[in-house]
Amino acid sequence: MTANADRTRTISWDDPAPPLAASRGLDGLSYLRAIVDGDFPPPPIARLLGFWLASADPGEAVFECDPDEYHYNPLGLVHGGLACTMLDSAVGCAGHTTLPAGVGYTSIDLDVSYLRPILASSGRLRARGWVVKGGRRVIFAQGELTDAGGQVLATASSSLLVLRP
Repeated sequence: MTANADRTRTISWDDPAPPLAASRGLDGLSYLRAIVDGDFPPPPIARLLGFWLASADPGEAVFECDPDEYHYNPLGLVHGGLACTMLDSAVGCAGHTTLPAGVGYTSIDLDVSYLRPILASSGRLRARGWVVKGGRRVIFAQGELTDAGGQVLATASSSLLVLRP
């Protein structure tokens, strides 16, 4: 076994408390668009895994990521957890775009189907989530993860519990 040069990746993130406090006065769509526009920093999980919120529209959210070696599992493939996290973020934020100020959500369930392997060479990943049925108590959303060529790699469906103060 030959020794490889260590690879490193430095992670930094912003304090999540100030944007979270500011978000309470904004509807979900405005808050997410402020993240897209750079008015608020991305959440720490996005920095850790190297993905970002690319767009937010009513009932829809898109996250993107450029997969790399640091996403690999022991089999030399991008770990399914990256696809799952991106899809969870996309479907959850799609639901969030429909909520008024001061109202939040949490996932009730998330079902992910992996259709194809993901490699660093897959190119930019795009997780798009959309609301299938909005609601005052539960929101239903779906999503899909595609590679740079538009091929579907994974799909998701989720139910979101609306959290009112």
